[in-house]
Amino acid sequence: MTDVLTIGEAMVSLRTRTPMALGGTAQLSVAGSESNVAIGLARLGHDVAWLGVVGEDQPGEFIRRTLRAEGVDTRLARSSDESFTGFVAFDQPAHDITQVSYHRRGSAGSLLTAEECVAALTAASPSLLHLTGITPALSPASREATLAAGHAAHAAGIRVSLDVNHRNRLWSRQDAAAALRELLPSVHTVFASHDELDILACGPHPVAELLASGVTEVVVTAGADGAHCHTSEASLHQPALPVTVVDSVGAGDAFVSGYLSALLDGLPPSDRLRRGITSGAFCVGTHGDWEALPTRKSLGLLSHSEGIALR
Repeated sequence: MTDVLTIGEAMVSLRTRTPMALGGTAQLSVAGSESNVAIGLARLGHDVAWLGVVGEDQPGEFIRRTLRAEGVDTRLARSSDESFTGFVAFDQPAHDITQVSYHRRGSAGSLLTAEECVAALTAASPSLLHLTGITPALSPASREATLAAGHAAHAAGIRVSLDVNHRNRLWSRQDAAAALRELLPSVHTVFASHDELDILACGPHPVAELLASGVTEVVVTAGADGAHCHTSEASLHQPALPVTVVDSVGAGDAFVSGYLSALLDGLPPSDRLRRGITSGAFCVGTHGDWEALPTRKSLGLLSHSEGIALR
């Protein structure tokens, strides 16, 4: 039985540490919110499967090999010769300011179908299904697939988490609201930044509205101010750890992986927040979406003084 199934598009990423217009060396890696979360959970010792579509090309094989190397089960994923593997370019022209260029319109990742998502749920039988607001933005088929996966998971008694993860370049806030509010009745855990809450709820008190609608917990990330967890019983806050930020891209996915890991371990909300914050702190310490994510063994390293050498 799988602990977590994630569904979404993984892309090849190109990253430069100087303005891309100047040329020079670029680092090749893998990017994608859902695959980032899958890697984070796998490193923390969980059994994780990723469902997505890549092109029948070398970039697609690179993605599948990378995820397998990180302990993520890719047997449910497929390749397609109908389209190409998407990629994303990260340009960092100034310290921790990143410009993102997507090259994914019509990509293989947008070919995901509702039928294969429902079949994957049956095959994986996960304890938790993790979705984001990115996948339904890719195409009408991807939107249908995301909704079908969420509804089927809920009907099967599988916990569903949703990270809003709004991308202005992919769809409008109005389109996002229409799709994600339709998904909400199937969602137990919501992850959102404060400025994304109005996508899910239209009233003046969105957290209360979401909890009243049946969402079990609303987790609001606040960057350098840490994160909040709201349930019907209490609201908690966990401040961010004081670390040097090198690259904040991927920090939200790192937080989600840490939080969900603690949830799977049966820990209370305070410990979920703490593990999420810790995973995010590891992520921002170096370049890359997931490369610095912690293992379960390394989770406690940030409790040591900065600059210490462990001998």
